[in-house]
Amino acid sequence: MTFDQLPPRRQEQLMAFDRLLTIMDELREQCPWDRKQTLESLRHLTIEETYELSDAILENDLPEIRKELGDIQLHLVFYAKIASESGAFDMADVLNNVCEKLISRHPHIYGNVVAETEEQVKANWEQLKLKEGNKSVLGGVPGSLPALVKAMRIQEKARGAGFDWDEKQQVWEKVEEEMQEFKAEFNAEANETIDPQRAEGEFGDLLFSLVNYARFIDINPETALERTNKKFIRRFQYLEEQARANGKKLSDMTLAEMDVYWNEAKVRG
Repeated sequence: MTFDQLPPRRQEQLMAFDRLLTIMDELREQCPWDRKQTLESLRHLTIEETYELSDAILENDLPEIRKELGDIQLHLVFYAKIASESGAFDMADVLNNVCEKLISRHPHIYGNVVAETEEQVKANWEQLKLKEGNKSVLGGVPGSLPALVKAMRIQEKARGAGFDWDEKQQVWEKVEEEMQEFKAEFNAEANETIDPQRAEGEFGDLLFSLVNYARFIDINPETALERTNKKFIRRFQYLEEQARANGKKLSDMTLAEMDVYWNEAKVRG
């Protein structure tokens, strides 16, 4: 199919992408800041942009999502442009590579493999990655992921290899077991010195089991915790605002006094 035979909107999409590539070429050649950038110097900026996109998604702010997607797309084009200057690869290589990967990892679409459920697709995906040379199904989990996200990804990949609980009740029993172990050794009512390393280990086991249960009931623990973080910030800032409006400082207030405003904030949402 030629360009002229494509639907009008697809033509617009391709032209917009070509425009971005052209602008990137011009900036890399003419702008002192853009010319100075390296793969390494862009890394922390890309991470920042990714978190900004994540915030916009949690807020369901579609105009902001569109903006942040553009920022991230710019970074992807930037990386490919830098790599092309040394002959390593260019944007065509990047896109063709991911297209080939998608085709090879979806044999139920582009081949004769049968996969009628999401779980079958995930299992096939992990097996195909092993055939491609990965030594472990956990090898694709980035080491720099935040711990909560990493726990979720580890468990998902283990499930893809068939290593998982059968029922959510079994997972909940594990949560209760880990909670009891933690409580038995580090009971807050006991006035005893706590071994920080042992406490940390047991607490980690408890968190890992909670992440496991969240996965079984289709809750993303990272998203759940971030929504709670945002809720706490919103309520705490209301508390601060009301205290100031009444000429008070939080440092001079009792917990009971602060609870009045906190409960008001909870009613507000």
